Amino acid sequence: MMLINTKLTYAEVGATREAVLPSGYKHVRRDVDIGAGSEAFERAATAMLHWRMHRAAGIDVTASGPATPGQPVLLRFGVAAPVQVVYRVDQPDRQGFAYGTLPGHPERGEEAFLVHLTGSGRVRFRITAFSRPATLLARLGGPVTGLIQAYVTNRYVSALRDLSGR
Repeated sequence: MMLINTKLTYAEVGATREAVLPSGYKHVRRDVDIGAGSEAFERAATAMLHWRMHRAAGIDVTASGPATPGQPVLLRFGVAAPVQVVYRVDQPDRQGFAYGTLPGHPERGEEAFLVHLTGSGRVRFRITAFSRPATLLARLGGPVTGLIQAYVTNRYVSALRDLSGR
């Protein structure tokens, strides 16, 4: 899988694949059960890769197609948040991608989304992220910024559970 580092606002591109996330950032790790069976896995993966999870979570998405490495995407949740897809996971039992922040995003960092069909047939959804403020407004937001991130993460989980047919 190709990693892209064009105009990204952080150096640790692809670090959401690692067990240890980079220091100096706030870390988010969520790993939840969202359903069972290959059909639920396929529905969840398709919804995630085609930005339907983001839209169902209340995020406005401007993208030219499904998540593809190098693809710029504009996310809006009150403020514009430009990102670029930095990698994609495409395996029979694992589907996902990560995007990194571009100039103009209020944060710096990376967020990854992965759907996994386990050997026992359960569908797991994992969100891994690291971020820190990139703008004065985000820095001044302090704890509120963290609450917003937690709120959006919870909305992603809820949206993908619904979209997977659970």
